[in-house]
Amino acid sequence: MSNTLVVDMQEFCQVIDMPVAYVIELVEHGIVEPQGVRPDQWLFDTYSLSVAKRAVKLHRDLAMEWDGVALALNLLDELEQVRSENRMLKQRLGRFVED
Repeated sequence: MSNTLVVDMQEFCQVIDMPVAYVIELVEHGIVEPQGVRPDQWLFDTYSLSVAKRAVKLHRDLAMEWDGVALALNLLDELEQVRSENRMLKQRLGRFVED
């Protein structure tokens, strides 16, 4: 796990305000990836908490199914990557182009 804070399933459910069954669905759809073999052994890092909060918001606010949430989160991540690459390329181009 990349981030240091680690929470177990019970704490994770409390933080994202969702029951265990929904957390299992988040994992099954690849939205979050816990450490551990079984749900009662799963541990989650702060990144997983952040992603899960975004997922829950999409699920509740837009009444999206979990597979749609997974797709939306992937598209949002790709969009952020494209924006980041675009900023980097603009900076590089700015070195060669005078106003």
